[in-house]
Amino acid sequence: MTTARDLAIVALNAATDKPVEQGDLSLVLAGAEVFDLIEAQALVLDGDRILPNAQAPTGDRLLDEAASALVRQEPYESVEDWLWRRGRGLSSAYVDDLERISLTTRPRGRIRLRTGRTELVDSTARREAEERWAAGEPVLTALAAAAGIGDESADGAEDIPGDAVTTVLAAVGDAVMELEAVRRRKAIEDAAFDNVWRGY
Repeated sequence: MTTARDLAIVALNAATDKPVEQGDLSLVLAGAEVFDLIEAQALVLDGDRILPNAQAPTGDRLLDEAASALVRQEPYESVEDWLWRRGRGLSSAYVDDLERISLTTRPRGRIRLRTGRTELVDSTARREAEERWAAGEPVLTALAAAAGIGDESADGAEDIPGDAVTTVLAAVGDAVMELEAVRRRKAIEDAAFDNVWRGY
């Protein structure tokens, strides 16, 4: 399993207690893919730039898709640009993929029509992700915190060694904060628009 897939499983587990913002999760999943692609030797980081290596299949459909989506021309792509480009709709892609490989199911009957809620099935992959989460694996925990999952603060990520780790986690944190700022601006604009229509 990959960090991104483990994170998707952790997010689905967490969603039963507290909804996870899909935009935040998509950005964080794109960051997790960077770690997975570094581990698969499909890319290296040069500062904040993603330099692709020769592509070799990872055995994971979404990760192979991510590897093939890497920009392969100079000046290459920054981690931040990657998060926004790759992250678009990525949480839905992971939920769909988990269902495709039978790691999740949707309840049948009327409830399914109303909610469409996805539920994890008991599987080795789920247990491995839960064990990694319970063990407090630093990168997984920091990524989850950036998506608003768990009680840990993403600030603890600064203690994780490695320039690449620091670069990716900082970019993820900045992107999530930027998305939250956009949400707040939109909420303020929507409220102002509503007030105009109400005659205030």
